[in-house]
Amino acid sequence: MSHVPVDALFSPLNISVLTISDTRGFDEDGSGDLLAARLSQSGHSLVERRIVPDDIYQVRAVVSEWIARADVQAILVNGGTGFTPRDTTPEALTPLFDKAIEGYGELFRHLSLQTIGTATIQSRAVAGVANQTLIFAMPGSPKACAMAWDKIISLQLDSRTRPCNFAAMVLPSVTPCSSRHAVATNDAERL
Repeated sequence: MSHVPVDALFSPLNISVLTISDTRGFDEDGSGDLLAARLSQSGHSLVERRIVPDDIYQVRAVVSEWIARADVQAILVNGGTGFTPRDTTPEALTPLFDKAIEGYGELFRHLSLQTIGTATIQSRAVAGVANQTLIFAMPGSPKACAMAWDKIISLQLDSRTRPCNFAAMVLPSVTPCSSRHAVATNDAERL
């Protein structure tokens, strides 16, 4: 089980938030507000926040721009992960991934099962890494965003979370998985 040692140092990340919606502007973007507030409360920095319509190419264009920037280490995308014809966020993002993080979608649906029952099979939450930038996509409801942040993403973006976290992938100063680090240390001691 993941834990955060009390003596470990926190390393903040620079995070951008993208809301996918045909109907919401910033005044109605409760999910984007929630994610921006939660990441700031956790000690991370909000780099940029945008809203784009449910359009595969507009989503891909914004995310491509952000993954090319050195000052963006993680991207939180909300909306467009459902099963309607306009929901194309996974199709926009997955071609950009250098590596998919399959466990994120699996864990998101597992946790959602407790709240929304079998309707969770219609969630297409995805995550991956592109150009050493972490990308997490989740449904656009505030409850889904809160669950994704509180139960999964916040822990994985916290450099103190053990045994492993994703902060180590984007911050060279962060120690990688403690079990791997321990193995490497033991191997070095044997030499």
